[in-house]
Amino acid sequence: MPTRTTGHFICADWQERALVSDGTGPGLAHASVTNGFTGGIDAPGTTCAYTIAYRPDKTGAFTGMELLAGRLDGREGAFVVEERGSFTADGTVHCGFEVVPGSGTGDLTGLRGSGRFTARHGDTSVPYTFDYELDSGTGPAAPAER
Repeated sequence: MPTRTTGHFICADWQERALVSDGTGPGLAHASVTNGFTGGIDAPGTTCAYTIAYRPDKTGAFTGMELLAGRLDGREGAFVVEERGSFTADGTVHCGFEVVPGSGTGDLTGLRGSGRFTARHGDTSVPYTFDYELDSGTGPAAPAER
């Protein structure tokens, strides 16, 4: 049965560059982002890369990968999540993310899970939920793997 953990993250840095945009049609951009997670996920400086599709009506969609290194409910290690989301013209972002299979390290080897968040333009702290499982025999309860 999955474990649910929650917390918040802040966007510490957002560097975006347009790839294609003429101001009237759809556009593409890349963004390099640093987030800081607290709560169940304690990862002070993540590395994230997004590809963003902007529609002429100021809405859009994005995909990305984020490396989280730190702790998950006290277990130390790192893992990567794949993110997919959308945003509305008023700046509301809906995003779901899933652990990239095999990306967990340390006490997080064998991690599987998915989560989500909703952010609104101007939010300084964004709540998230994350449901996860660890393969048996991994994590801090397995002294042979320490």
